[in-house]
Amino acid sequence: MQFDNKTILITGGTGSFGRKFTEKILETNIKKVIIFSRDELKQYEMKQEFKDDRLRFFIGDVRDIERLYRAFEGVHYVVHAAAMKHVEACEYNPFEAVKTNINGAQNIIEAAIDKQVEKVVALSTDKAAAPVNLYGATKLASDKLFVAGNSYAGDKKTCFAVVRYGNVVGSRGSVVPFFKKVKATGKLPITDERMTRFWITLDQGVQFVLDTFNRMQGGEIFVPKIPSMSVMDLAKAIAPECELEFVGIRAGEKLHEVMITEDDARHTVEFSNYYMIQPEFNWWSQRNAEDGKTLPLNFSYSSDKNNDWLTTEELKQLID
Repeated sequence: MQFDNKTILITGGTGSFGRKFTEKILETNIKKVIIFSRDELKQYEMKQEFKDDRLRFFIGDVRDIERLYRAFEGVHYVVHAAAMKHVEACEYNPFEAVKTNINGAQNIIEAAIDKQVEKVVALSTDKAAAPVNLYGATKLASDKLFVAGNSYAGDKKTCFAVVRYGNVVGSRGSVVPFFKKVKATGKLPITDERMTRFWITLDQGVQFVLDTFNRMQGGEIFVPKIPSMSVMDLAKAIAPECELEFVGIRAGEKLHEVMITEDDARHTVEFSNYYMIQPEFNWWSQRNAEDGKTLPLNFSYSSDKNNDWLTTEELKQLID
């Protein structure tokens, strides 16, 4: 099997994704799981939650390449989940966002190649496609770096791929915990009644990354086919009794999110449950794209033009 007797490292491993990924990967015959993150308290709490001898904890920051060199010793696979993710925090701390999301990506690439890591999967976001905020812009730069990392690796065995998906139900950055918290006031703040978003569960996100390790050959950006939801339907699902207060779109927000732009669609192929954006490098030979189908002209994958929509009832079930 893919993970038998392998060592995997997760940057940002104490976050919502990292915890769920750890839970899933420990169900395999993995040899060792290394949690690489900055927060000693979260590592301590995670250590109490997961009682497994295969789990290791490594304090470090992706900005520190020397620490990455030490952490990547003997590692076969890396999941890069560490990032500054909050839009507002990135807007007000732009240099910090660049250091973590862009310089950190370069450090991951350098260390992975030099330490002969076999495969690296980097997590991206729908905000990286046609970005309007700094978070999205830094993640777009990060995506470009990881795709180009396959050229940079030369004849080394390391290969890189990117996974791009939408909002994760119930994660710390999700609007769901916020709505649940404020509904006791009797009012829910809504930015704009037209707003739509892509929606994915943590389980689905983790499984998609696990599948990516099996299907990647290096250079691809994988995008899952996931449903959209309306912010109005979400409000009804969480607190139908609440009055809605329209507060306007915040700085750096979009009405609708895009995961594949029209320009990207020209070199994207479609499979039954995902899309694969192919790199525009001359070394790419469409070697794992033969079974996919090309997309029609002017195609874009955006949350407002999706064919799959969650109903209020389905949102209730997901949230519960």
